Formats: sequence, C-alpha cells, structure tokens
Amino acid sequence: MTISAVAISTNTSATFAGKEICEELMKTFEQKCPHVLLVFASSQYDFQTLLQSLDDNIHPDILIGCSSAGEFTDQIREEGAVCAVGIWSDKLKFSASVGLGLRGQMSHAAEQIASQFIGLNRHDYRYHTAMVLTDALAGYTDDFIQALTVKTQGKYQLVGGGAGDDAKFTETHVFLGREVYKDAAVALEILSNQPVGIGFKHGWEPASLAMRVTEAEGSCLISINGAPTIEALRDFAEQSGQTFDTTDPLPFFLHNVIGIKTSNGHKLRVPLAVNEDGSIACASTIPVGSTIHIMRTSHASAAEAAAHAAEMALSQLNGNQPKVAIFFDCVATRLRMGLDFDMELKTLSKSLNGAEFVGCNTYGQIARVDGQFSGFHNCTAVACLLP
Repeated sequence: MTISAVAISTNTSATFAGKEICEELMKTFEQKCPHVLLVFASSQYDFQTLLQSLDDNIHPDILIGCSSAGEFTDQIREEGAVCAVGIWSDKLKFSASVGLGLRGQMSHAAEQIASQFIGLNRHDYRYHTAMVLTDALAGYTDDFIQALTVKTQGKYQLVGGGAGDDAKFTETHVFLGREVYKDAAVALEILSNQPVGIGFKHGWEPASLAMRVTEAEGSCLISINGAPTIEALRDFAEQSGQTFDTTDPLPFFLHNVIGIKTSNGHKLRVPLAVNEDGSIACASTIPVGSTIHIMRTSHASAAEAAAHAAEMALSQLNGNQPKVAIFFDCVATRLRMGLDFDMELKTLSKSLNGAEFVGCNTYGQIARVDGQFSGFHNCTAVACLLP
C-alpha cells in the first residue's frame, strides 16, 4: 500500500507555513509519519526555519527538496509559497543522498550521491529511479547527469529539476534533512517492483532556418554561422516582425528559445542575457558544431506538452493507476504564459484522471530514461508518476 498527500501554504512565516503543511498532510496520514516529505519553497522563506518546522511537526524519515520559482498542486497555483508531498509506502523503498561541489568537483558530487544508493548492491527491486534536484546556478548540470548515469551503471532512470529563486537568478538551494546546501545536488532514490512513470515533452517547433554553432564556451553562445550570436537574433527578430531590445531582452527570449537538433528532436536552451561582446548567456551548455534553430511555441502547445508528458508517464505504469504525480516545468514557461499557466495545469490534471500532483517551476528540468535523449532540458514539461 502507498499513502500520499499534497499540501500548499502561502503563510509568509516559515514556522507557520511548515505547521500548516503538516496539519494538512496529517489529515491523510493520521498516526503514520511519512517515509518521504518532498518540499518546494519560494526564496522568500528562511529555509532552515521552514525545514525545522516541517521536521518537528511531521517527523518524516526523509526530508528533501529545493527552492523554487512558482509552486502548485492539482488544486491551486501560487508564487511565493511552499508546497509538499508526503509519501508512506510498504511497496517502495527510499533513500536520500547529497553531492557537494558541483562547480569544482562535478564528478565527485555524482560519486557521493551514487555511493549512497542502496539499489546498486541489492536485487530485490526491479525498478530503480532517482529524483535529482540541483543548485541550478552552479551550472554543469548536463555533465553532472551524465556522470551520475555512469556512476550508477545506467541502472537508474533520472527525473527532477534545477532549484529556483522566484526568477531572481541570484542564489538557489537544495535541502536534505534540516540542512540547506548551495553548489550541491540531492537525490531521492526510489526502488520498486512496479514501474515509476517518467514523461517529458516540450511544445516548441523550429521557427528559423538551421544554423551552426561556430563558437561557444560553456553556457555562453559566442557565434553562429561565424558571426556574433547577437546578429543572428537581430536578423531573426526583423524577419519575424518582433521587437528585440538588447537592453531588455527577456520578453524576446521567453518567446524565442534555442533548439539543439538531436536524433530525438530538439533539446531546448533558454537565452538569459546579452553580453557586451554580442554573445548570449544561456541556461545551459550548447556544444560547438551543433545544429540549432530558433524555436517558437504557443500557450496551447505548452498545455499539450504537459498532457503528452503525463500520457507518456502513464503508458509506463503497466496499466496501474498513478497514486501521486510530481510535476516540473520551466520558470520561463510560467513567465511567458502568465495567468494562462493555469491552463497547462488543468490540462495536466485532466490527463492524470484526477490523480493528485504537486510541483514547481524550475531552472531546467531533468529527465533521462532508456531510449530517450540526455537528461537536462529547458522549457520542458516533466511528469513523474508513482504507482
């Protein structure tokens, strides 16, 4: 049996927000303490006070989560809130771990996490899943996910996201127990004998001709087709009748992301800022030599992507109904859609046949499963369904 419940609080006091969350969850758990309490919290909170309040009021075996940039459940969407899901199960086995030093020792951080996974040394559970939450602003998430895949011998499907800070892009955090970490990642290991469904989809399509990345350094896109990146963006804006103000580029960037062409479709990267030399700072790495397009979408396409992600995850459950869903979507999607982001969440709920869900807007989304392209994405809806 698996018991789950979701809750959300807008109380501005970290102490009372934690207490409200726990009081709501205990209506379902009664005398049980959850094996896992997964929490997403706005940067307005004092995180250590919040985690202490949650721990004191419901005593979970594992308390894990991250800062966020928009919080929601199947009932309500908020900004500047805290939301959580509690899980108790005699069918699922959980453990949690942390990896430190993403900037300087990314591979070591992956090793720290993988070395604590109990499923690598036991064979009584058929399915291995890890929910991974990272300090997104530390960078190197693509490389970290690749390293974690290697360190876990490819036995784990990965899902999760990059922590947010209410779209300030200043400082992001991950949580384990009562501890708050920067420059780190945390992981929730989920072992099961029924599959955990993971689905992901973006609703973007190419809007420009194919272009070649001729120079890039990390997440900085320096030149396209041998010319400064800014020139390609200006040309596209002019051709498509859009305004591109380099002193305030975010409105243009939210509607025009970079798509890296892969054998499985386009992997998205969100532009964040225009540098003085005409290069563009992006949310994650773009490899030199890759073929890219400037991409476009619509509000309806974003909602459809969430539905497709849910349907993809449902198809993996072998006919079982989902007990609860955890949903990650990009902060850029929320900023672009505004109030219409509610439409996406309603579409998701309908696709889940009314199952409860909880989630947050993140700085990048993680989804790596067998047969699919590699794990760090932008502007992508990601659904994780527990049976």
